[in-house]
Amino acid sequence: MPGFTDIDKAQHPGLRSLISRWFAGRKQVPGRRQRLRAGERVYAVGDIHGCSRQLDALLARIVADPAEGISRRFLVFLGDYVDRGPDSKGVIERLLTPPAGFEATAVRGNHDQTLLDFLVDPAVYGVWREFGGRETLLSYGVTPPLFDQIEDFDRARNELAAALPATHRQFLERLVGGLRIGGYYFTHAGVRPGVALEEQSAEDLMWIREDFLNSRQDFGAVVVHGHTPTPQPVIQRNRIGVDTGAYATGCLTAAVLDGDKCRFISVH
Repeated sequence: MPGFTDIDKAQHPGLRSLISRWFAGRKQVPGRRQRLRAGERVYAVGDIHGCSRQLDALLARIVADPAEGISRRFLVFLGDYVDRGPDSKGVIERLLTPPAGFEATAVRGNHDQTLLDFLVDPAVYGVWREFGGRETLLSYGVTPPLFDQIEDFDRARNELAAALPATHRQFLERLVGGLRIGGYYFTHAGVRPGVALEEQSAEDLMWIREDFLNSRQDFGAVVVHGHTPTPQPVIQRNRIGVDTGAYATGCLTAAVLDGDKCRFISVH
């Protein structure tokens, strides 16, 4: 994927501790505007991709994060809960009951939408299998298609529809495209430059990459997103990227936003 560098920890001794120290730092989001009201804090969690163990560990860290003076805590999940990792089912089950004391919102990722598309049209598996559909099926106890035949795709679709709890399907169907809190806009992939936030297309919010990543425009809010994995989070004047490739690196990250400050919590 563009922007993603595979890190071989064995060849980079001390890299994990270096990244951990970087994550621990508290940085001011460029622009110096007060982006959240006093007493508000947002935790924005990057792409989980079936990594339920890391999700459990990250949520525990978030719950334990000192919150003196904080009266309102938001928890925003930035999409791509399924595919690639081993436990998509477990991830969705955990997200159904967010930690007490948080206002939680889950954003729709392109992988989440593809699962729903497969339930409507089994031919979608021809694409879905290339980026994690097999792992999601296995997590629900469904044998992935063995043959490149629509009959086998249809069989797998029917089995998934039967195995998928109603609460899981409702969770996926109710995901939002984007969410604005103060001076931040939370979405999965990013936004189309030159288009107002309220007029963004669902496809761009789930899929856009280079046009957004390469833009230096003011989007009207700092966009907090996942979708494009990087070895460490990215802070730029107009965006914050929080996808650290959990399924490949074992590292799941949340951005912690207070006022105009940003820090990161990371688990492995």
